[in-house]
Amino acid sequence: MTDKPWDARAAAWLIRPFIDSPRVMPNHFTALRLLVGLAGAACFALGEMPNLAALLIVASNFLDHTDGELARLGGKGSRFGHYFDLAADAVVTIGMFVGIGIGLAATNGPGSILMGIVAGLAVALIFHLRYLIEEALGKDATRQPRVGGFEAEDVLYLLPLVTLSGLLDTFLAAAAIGAPLAAALVVAQYLRVMRGPGPAAP
Repeated sequence: MTDKPWDARAAAWLIRPFIDSPRVMPNHFTALRLLVGLAGAACFALGEMPNLAALLIVASNFLDHTDGELARLGGKGSRFGHYFDLAADAVVTIGMFVGIGIGLAATNGPGSILMGIVAGLAVALIFHLRYLIEEALGKDATRQPRVGGFEAEDVLYLLPLVTLSGLLDTFLAAAAIGAPLAAALVVAQYLRVMRGPGPAAP
C-alpha cells in the first residue's frame, strides 16, 4: 500500500467491503466513474455550473482508482474490464476538455471549442499510444512519475480551485498547448519502444 499514490490508497480502503461480494464487480465502478465524468463534462458544456462540473470531474478522477483496486484486491480483473477502464478514462478526459470549450464559447467565442477539441484529441492520442506501449512492455512502462505520493494526473484535483478563481479559460488555453506537447513526448516514447534495442555490437 505504501508505494501507491494517496488516492489509490483511499480507493483501496473504500472498496474493501466489496472485495468478497460476488455482486459488485470492478466494471460497476468503471461505469459509475464514466457516468459521473460525463455528467461533469455536460455541466461544463452548459456553462452555468462550472463549480459543480469541477467537483464531478474530481469525483470521477477518484473513482477511476476504485475499479483497479477492486480488481487487484478481489482477484476480479478481466480483459474486458481493462479495455473498459481505458475507454472510460479517454472518454471522460476528452469530454471534459470539449465540454469546457463549449461552455466558454458563449463568452470567449468559437475558438474555445477549437482549443477543447485540440486538447481532447491530444489526450486521445496519449491514451492510445500509452495503451500500445503497455501492451508491448507491460503496465510498468507507462507508470507516471510520483512526487510525495502524487502523480501528474492528480493536478485535476485542483480543478475546483480553477473554477472558483474564474481561471477556466486560462486552464483550457494551457491544456490546448500542454496536451499536444505531452502527446509529442509520448509519440517519441512510442517510436523508441517500437524500434526496440538495436542489434548487439559484434
